[in-house]
Amino acid sequence: MTTLHIREARADDWEAVWPFFHDIVRQASTYGIDPDIDMAAAKTLWFDVPEKSYVALLDNQIAGTYYLKTNHAGPGRHVCNCGYMVSADARGQGLATQMCRHSQQIAKAMGYLAMQFNFVAASNIGAIRLWEKLGFAVQGRLPRAFQHPEYGLTDALVMYKWL
Repeated sequence: MTTLHIREARADDWEAVWPFFHDIVRQASTYGIDPDIDMAAAKTLWFDVPEKSYVALLDNQIAGTYYLKTNHAGPGRHVCNCGYMVSADARGQGLATQMCRHSQQIAKAMGYLAMQFNFVAASNIGAIRLWEKLGFAVQGRLPRAFQHPEYGLTDALVMYKWL
């Protein structure tokens, strides 16, 4: 039986996160992050800038991660933004579902009223299906905003959920 534990990330967790983060970003098919980002800049982006970053452990091995941050300051500070990544060998085990549920609980505890995903590639059907299952709705479509390596110019979606 596989055990799942999600906890706040520590700086020394980055060594375990970097290989799958790098693999996902290098594929350039789901995230609008420079595929050539180096390890230090990636750590800053994912672990240091967000208000909170978490790791998901399957049988005590880091298999996923997410960040949580304010989407916009000032009058928009009640809306947060999250990003999630799961290692290739841990996919299909419900890890993204559990991290998204966990992030919503944390967001509520931090006083956020809504969660927004700013740039979901329309070609990322699995993620869109999951976010909709978890109560997110498409609120906007950015035509040809994502350059997919296989499909070319692809729409990007803005997805939103009132918490």
